[in-house]
Parts: sequence; structure tokens; C-alpha cells
Amino acid sequence: MTAAEAVPIVFVHGTRLSAGQWSMQLAALQDEFPVVAVDLPGHGERSAQPWSLSTSTEIIASAVDSLDCGPALVVGHSLGGYASLEFARRRPERLRGLILAGASAATRGPWAAPYRWVARLVPRLPADRLARWNDRLFRRLYPPEVVEATIRSGYAFHTLPAAWEEVLGRFDADAMRYVEAPALILNGEKDTLFRTGEADFARAHPHARVELIPRAGHLANFDATDVFTDAVRRFARQLTAVG
Repeated sequence: MTAAEAVPIVFVHGTRLSAGQWSMQLAALQDEFPVVAVDLPGHGERSAQPWSLSTSTEIIASAVDSLDCGPALVVGHSLGGYASLEFARRRPERLRGLILAGASAATRGPWAAPYRWVARLVPRLPADRLARWNDRLFRRLYPPEVVEATIRSGYAFHTLPAAWEEVLGRFDADAMRYVEAPALILNGEKDTLFRTGEADFARAHPHARVELIPRAGHLANFDATDVFTDAVRRFARQLTAVG
């Protein structure tokens, strides 16, 4: 099987991050699959662009089209997972498969209140201080090859309030009804918050399953790079095999 015959893969990053989050996955998969990672509005190279789920959907669709290989497997982490669910609802014909990573918790209900509080607090803190804190944290927790692309791309703290405000209160397991393609719910075992609804999300879709990455947290593709990448690879090969 050549990359031209394989299912294309589009990666969608999480809150405050950028396409750089996926540098390890892109490097590991590019010889087998057509792959690309996007910057959502307000993030990375699109830092000056206003956030919206609608624009996020357009960006993901453009990335699918840029690979010129038909409908794609979309891999969305956290905020990017919810944006991918919106893409599945709006552009089902462009979706061949969906992987939700750290995005199988309902964003409705009282648990969202602390996140609304954080979203209001972040703009009051100096962005350079937040960036330095993130840099130190990532460099302490992960090898340079895993996080340097993310660090170089910077952080989108200014976009966090608008992004969370639109996502909070919008998604629950019912969103899986709009996913017409096969789905994999891929969570870190220790991501206790963002996997709280994984069973409900899986039950809401006729062809979804849950896979846990042992000892990994919310940033599972950082915590267990090879295991996360292998899960994506296996799912993509399954989609390729069934055509």
C-alpha cells in the first residue's frame, strides 16, 4: 500500500495549542498516509483570525481538500475534538473516519461552570507569563522532540475565552448521531475529566469503540507518543482496508 492509496488523515489540535502538537504523529505516519495538521482560528499561524466553530469547520474541510484523496480520517484532540464533531455534522461527505481524543465529555451541565470561570480569568493574566509557565511545564514533562514544535508555535491564550464560550453548553453524546463514519474514542487512561462520557458517546454511535492509552493523561499524544500514533495507524489501516 502506498500513501496515495491510503486514507488521508487530518489532525486538529487542542485548546491554546497549534498544529505543532502533532509533529511526532506527522513524522511517523507521513510515509504511509497523506497527512496534514491544521491551525484552528485564533491559533498558530491563524492567531489573528477570530475564533468560531463555523470557521473551524471550513479550515478542516480545506485541509481535507488539500490532500486531494477524498474523505479523510479526522483526529481531533480536546477543543479540536469538539470542532471535529461540528465538522462531522456540517460536512459528513468529507469524513471517512473520526478519532476523538480527550473529547468525550459532555460540555453541558454544572461541571462547565469552573471552565467558564477560567475562561474569564485567563485574559487578566499576562500572556508572556502564561507562555513561560507552559514552556517550563512542557520541557519538564516531555522530551524536546515531542514539544519543541508546540513551543515554537506559541500559545493562543487570547482565543481561549471565545473558544470555550462557544463549545461549553453545546456538545454531549447526542452529537455522535451526526457522525456517519466509523469512530474511535481514544483517551488517556488518566484523563478522568474528559473521558467521563466515553461510554455514552460510544453507545450513541453504531460503529464506535473506546480505546484507552495506559498511564496517559489528557495530552495522550505527548504522554505516550508511540502508543497514540500506533492507535491512529491501526484505525487508519482499517478504514483503508474497507475502502
